[in-house]
Amino acid sequence: MTETLYEGRRIRSLTMIDEGNREGLEIAIGKSLPSRRVVRVLNELVAVHGRPHLVATHYIQAGKPDQNAYIERVNRSYRTEVLNAHLFESIRELKAITRRLIDNSERVHDSLGRVPPLTFLPRPSSVVPSSIGLSA
Repeated sequence: MTETLYEGRRIRSLTMIDEGNREGLEIAIGKSLPSRRVVRVLNELVAVHGRPHLVATHYIQAGKPDQNAYIERVNRSYRTEVLNAHLFESIRELKAITRRLIDNSERVHDSLGRVPPLTFLPRPSSVVPSSIGLSA
């Protein structure tokens, strides 16, 4: 997603979730998100959560966000509750507010029976971060 800081500088954010339990895995935020950075973030997620199984590349049709409904829902919530709700003077401030407002151990999901992702499908305690990671 693209957002603008208060002074007009554009920033990018990339949200990643586990579709199985709706757990927010990462929100990468920066001035830009080049492919090297995305690969680094994905490698960090594999190091923390392990390599996922049954991964495949699926392309959605242009103009059909409903084909990617889970992440579109997360993006809408993030835009409404964080990006549109605050004026940000810096990337650091955006990361701080993001960290406070999104938590996999407290934020409930209707699709999970109104329980948080880590209650619905807990991970071993040695692997669980307390909230979504925010990469630099």
